Amino acid sequence: MYLICSVSFAYKIKLIQGWALLQLLLLVSFSQAEDRVCLQMGDPENPQLSKDGDIILGGIFSFHSSWINRRDTYMHKPLPLQCISLNFRGFQHAQAMLFAIDEINNSSDLLPGITLGCKVYDSCGSIARGVRASLALINSQETTFKLSDKCTKPAQVQAIMGESSSSPCMAIATVMGPFHIPLISHFATCACLSDKNKYPSFLRTIPSDHYQSRALAQLVKYFGWTWVGAIRTNDDYGNNGMATFIETAEELGICVEYSVAVFRTDPPDKSKQIISTLIKASTSRVIVAFLSHMDIDVLLIELSQHNLTGYQWVGSEGWIFDSHTAAMDQLNSSSKELFREECSGHEDLAGVKNTFTDMSLMPIFYNVYKGVYAVAHALHDILSCNNTCNKTAQLDPFTILHHIKRIRFKTKEGDEVYFNENGDPPAKYEIINWQPTENGNVEFVPVGLYDASLPADRQLTLTNRTLVWAQNSEQVPVSVCSEKCPPGTRKVLQKGKPVCCYDCLRCADGEISNSTDSISCVRCHSEFWSNERRDTCIKKKEEFLSYEEMMGALLTAASLLGTCLTAVVMFIFFRYRRTPIVRANNSELSFLLLFSLTLCFLCSLTFIGRPSGWSCMLRHTAFGITFVLCISCVLGKTMVNVMKWFGPAQQRLSVLGFTLIQVFICLLWLTISPPFPFKNIKDFKDRIILECALGSAVGFWAVLGYIGLLAMFCFILAFLARKLPDNFNEAKFITFSMLIFCAVWVTFIPAYVSSPGKFSVAVEIFAILSSGFGLLICIFIPKCYIILLKPDRNTKRNLMGKEGPTH
Repeated sequence: MYLICSVSFAYKIKLIQGWALLQLLLLVSFSQAEDRVCLQMGDPENPQLSKDGDIILGGIFSFHSSWINRRDTYMHKPLPLQCISLNFRGFQHAQAMLFAIDEINNSSDLLPGITLGCKVYDSCGSIARGVRASLALINSQETTFKLSDKCTKPAQVQAIMGESSSSPCMAIATVMGPFHIPLISHFATCACLSDKNKYPSFLRTIPSDHYQSRALAQLVKYFGWTWVGAIRTNDDYGNNGMATFIETAEELGICVEYSVAVFRTDPPDKSKQIISTLIKASTSRVIVAFLSHMDIDVLLIELSQHNLTGYQWVGSEGWIFDSHTAAMDQLNSSSKELFREECSGHEDLAGVKNTFTDMSLMPIFYNVYKGVYAVAHALHDILSCNNTCNKTAQLDPFTILHHIKRIRFKTKEGDEVYFNENGDPPAKYEIINWQPTENGNVEFVPVGLYDASLPADRQLTLTNRTLVWAQNSEQVPVSVCSEKCPPGTRKVLQKGKPVCCYDCLRCADGEISNSTDSISCVRCHSEFWSNERRDTCIKKKEEFLSYEEMMGALLTAASLLGTCLTAVVMFIFFRYRRTPIVRANNSELSFLLLFSLTLCFLCSLTFIGRPSGWSCMLRHTAFGITFVLCISCVLGKTMVNVMKWFGPAQQRLSVLGFTLIQVFICLLWLTISPPFPFKNIKDFKDRIILECALGSAVGFWAVLGYIGLLAMFCFILAFLARKLPDNFNEAKFITFSMLIFCAVWVTFIPAYVSSPGKFSVAVEIFAILSSGFGLLICIFIPKCYIILLKPDRNTKRNLMGKEGPTH
């Protein structure tokens, strides 16, 4: 704080002293009325190259690429900028301007009788020096002039060619704007210079970076690079160009791992830190470089010292055509040191090979050439040139600028030259690939074209030529943060990382992704399921209890066994129908019971196989009616033992009545809401269970409930009559059969409800078969035993304690 105050105080003293001295000079000046003169402040600026002519064009180029930084003390007059690092490229640009001027002067078609001259200044790439040169071009070189002379002299130049960088152009264009003096650049590409409100007199013969940045982003996307590093020149050219690239890259799904700015005058420590902490530590293998050729030259030297190779560079027009940069890259990748021999002064210039004699940047020289011709065509129109030109016409910078914006002509090579409303030419770029030649040099091979005037999907086109990649590989390098997620997976972003960094998670069951890098999985249709790889939906397996599987075959065998055993018993009973044991307790009911048991065993087969409309309605109703018929017959036999007056007629009526009630319940069920085939997709996700929906659950449980009611009633009666003194008494056998029946169906209910899929059908079949076998074994097998093995007991005397009812 104290240091700032002291400097400020000293500065105020010097201002006061300066103001007093100025008043003294003014007093002396006005006292000498006869010699009133104005003195030019500062030292005069002389051009590095000049050529006389009727009309003078200015030129500002960088003959040097850098300068020595000095710290001004404000105690004495600052020394002139000391330029270093000779830049042959800038000198080539100036030579291209001189060549175009000579060609125009020697032409009889363009500006006949008018000669063009030039004054060319070296800016050293410095913004301050570029502005100083521009002011020198519009002012005269006289150091003094009288007050009586007009101070509003026309500018000594009608247009200025240059500069080669965007930042100096922005400063120069800002100064030139109020004077409407055209500034035509051949190499300043910053999109910011298209703003005509800020830079009304700026034009260029090279496209804006607005298009180049997008072209580079599309090129990166074309080769599948989604994870790149970015290096830019720390000026308006690099900063604006890279900002547009990053914006477009994000729209195309490209992530920038790091973005750093460098400048050729940076201290070496900064470059080393960038290389060691960013580039070395990075995982991206592609570097997008928005750099000037002067900055990348410095960067390549630093990279070679760190032995960093194998990176794929994607460059802007600032250095991609530069053979000197390409030669440096070749030397760095074979680990050779750069060296320069001192000139002796006796060399043959025809055999010299350096950046000055290199013509690889001919497109840029051509831009200078077109800029000079654009001014010449505008002057040709203003001076109404035909065979001769009107030399008396007053040239006005505003008029010249207006005509340059409207010109449209073709060069000798057939290229059309014109400017749009922003002072920019049409945007077309060649895609260049560096390819080594047999002699160890680098060849710039065109491999594609970018034309911004075409529709978006056709702007970038690449030829079928073989490209050479980093380390002379023919394989396209891979530069991604995460490998592509294959079909069957989806991308999940890594926390705190860019969108290009993600993990690949396998799709869940029932979901698929059939494309690479899917951001989500798609759920399959309800009747489909995902395959093992999760990339295709396949038809779900339909599951039902079939005859082909083991469980279905066993149940079918059991059903047929029960049917056969019932048929055998029926045959035995028919064969011995006149014996007392068969005739006891109404043989008619016995045969009806055996017939109903046969139907019970057979109705279980309707539960096996693919459900259909008729099988769903038949299986439950047939089961309900046949079981009621069975239990009605058993109930009739039981009542005979309890009520001796319950004769054959009453038995028939009871069987008929009990069965008709069940028939009525079933008809009501089928009428209101019958069972129907149903595809169950809820219980199992990976398969479809084909089953019979109950339709009306009330109807189903009414059928079962009625069967259970009759069974309980029959069991109670049989239990009460089990000890009656009668050898023909079947009550104890019926008690056991009903006990088995009730136990089976009581356990059936929870088992049926909890069994999944086809197992619920198997449980129901098992209950039917168990009930049938229980009735058959408990009621008929003891009688068959007596008939076949104990015929001596099959007499009326042995089987009855007293005469019982017979039929």
